[in-house]
Amino acid sequence: MDILSVKQRFGIIGNNEALNRALEVAVRVAQTDLSVLVTGESGVGKEYFPQVIHAYSARKHNKYIAVNCGAIPEGTIDSELFGHEKGAFTGATEARKGYFEEADGGTIFLDEVAELPHSTQVRLLRVLQTGEFIRVGSSKTQKTNVRVVAATNVNLQEAINSGRFREDLYYRLNTVPIWVPPLRERREDVFLLFRKFASDVAIQYRMPPISLDEGARRLLEGYSWPGNIRQLKNVAEQISAIEESRVITEAILAKYLPQSTPASTMPIVVGNGASKDHSDERELLYKVLFDLRSDMNEMKRMLSELLHEHGGGDYKKDIAGYLAPSNNYPAVSSLSSSVGEPVYADTEEVTDEPQEMTKERVQREAILKALRRHNGRRKEAAKELFISERTLYRKIKELGINEY
Repeated sequence: MDILSVKQRFGIIGNNEALNRALEVAVRVAQTDLSVLVTGESGVGKEYFPQVIHAYSARKHNKYIAVNCGAIPEGTIDSELFGHEKGAFTGATEARKGYFEEADGGTIFLDEVAELPHSTQVRLLRVLQTGEFIRVGSSKTQKTNVRVVAATNVNLQEAINSGRFREDLYYRLNTVPIWVPPLRERREDVFLLFRKFASDVAIQYRMPPISLDEGARRLLEGYSWPGNIRQLKNVAEQISAIEESRVITEAILAKYLPQSTPASTMPIVVGNGASKDHSDERELLYKVLFDLRSDMNEMKRMLSELLHEHGGGDYKKDIAGYLAPSNNYPAVSSLSSSVGEPVYADTEEVTDEPQEMTKERVQREAILKALRRHNGRRKEAAKELFISERTLYRKIKELGINEY
């Protein structure tokens, strides 16, 4: 099978050797019924590989069902996967088939499989071993013939050591491992992907496509991309929509990137390729830094325009939003009447003590902002924050967010 034709069929872009190897394994294993475990950091495109496996298998004319295990509440996940009988629990007004029953003869993709609770892991292990399952609220054993492909961004060896994942289930799922490389290890593909995303936005919204000058391209390819392809796509879409100039310079691009992580401090990749240190919380903090940078630039621009309108001089701007008294500049009385308090032009002193920016407070503000931006839709908010829905649910509970 020609790998190029596989890429063209599924819209996969890149010439990285590790990516090509992963695709070759996916195509070869497709002809079998062996379980496959796809690993890699969040945002690298793991969801394409089960689609490739199904499309080139003998099951391609039967159902393909993708299940995000991190997005289903723990109390209902058994019912979703294996079905339930009428009256099995409150609200079960009729019997319902689960995904394993619906996908009989086809393929089921279990994304974020490490998020499964222990009781569900036991049920899944039985399906993999014998092809048997029992609906919730039933005592009747049923058979299913399903090909299972699972994916996770969690280091499962560490999850096993900490007791969060069953070792026997790991070996059943990991019959054939496929590791998808992070974007920072695909430097040669970064510009190709960026150009494709920018072109898609231009076509969709009928606008001229953006291009990068030499400095911007060097910055793009040298950046660590902690959010991987998902983050790159987000940046390409933002720049395309916001910037008036269609030629993007290094200075413009830098505004959309959180501070780059030095290569020496990048997470160490071990075992199956999963990151040892990389976590959803780190991605969330990167998103916070990105939003903070954007907010600061917007505040500076608005303040500059406001001072210009009122004949202001060369005023310094304070990042906390305060303008403190100075011996060199008088109070700007023309502005004080509109805001209710005197506004001063220097930044040597800050009259109000800012709140301590703890890690929890930063995360809370970022989550609230994302939820407000998407009208409380948690799936979209999680995507924007580069974290899973399950992680977002957990963070909302941990941080005491009751508004949504």
